[in-house]
Amino acid sequence: MAPDEGGGRKAPRGRPRSEAAERAILDAVVALLEDGVPLGEVSIERIARTAGVGKATIYRRWCDKEALFVDLLRDIEPPEPVLPGTSAREDLVVMLESLRDRGVAQRTSALLYHVFAQMKSYPKLWAAYHATVIEPRRLIVREVLRRGVADGEIRDDLDLELVNDLFIGPMLLRSVMRPDAPLDDDLAQRIVSAVLDGVRPGS
Repeated sequence: MAPDEGGGRKAPRGRPRSEAAERAILDAVVALLEDGVPLGEVSIERIARTAGVGKATIYRRWCDKEALFVDLLRDIEPPEPVLPGTSAREDLVVMLESLRDRGVAQRTSALLYHVFAQMKSYPKLWAAYHATVIEPRRLIVREVLRRGVADGEIRDDLDLELVNDLFIGPMLLRSVMRPDAPLDDDLAQRIVSAVLDGVRPGS
């Protein structure tokens, strides 16, 4: 059965998929990773045996291991935040606070820490995660910035991709590249205030 063209999940056919089976499969991957099994050794066969299902049950839901891992990462991460929509500043603070929460979670969860550390060694998995998780978040921030320009909160002569990086970059730097750096409760507000001082009209 071929995967769909949108990103690896199989189109449902025949009888409805069992949510219990899907949950058992995802939980099996978590159990294996928590037991210290490296990503490269988490095979479909091993997942099926741990979950108590057949390999065909897994392949009816995911075209390969990478697609399953991407869904697992989406499953164990916190949901995307609901933006207040009152101003670009408030929306940006909420988005950056969600990134700070993820950074804190990766520092305190051995599972998340090891998964993300290993994932970068698998280009196909990292690319899929980037396309289905990271890029949608960037799209949300870009839309917030466009509204900020329209509402007069942000200058209209700036490259919004660069502005996006200016807001998100400091939080990612502290969360990912400086694991010893503090992730203070007010970090999101401080970053947004500092960047807005440089990108608002008249600055």
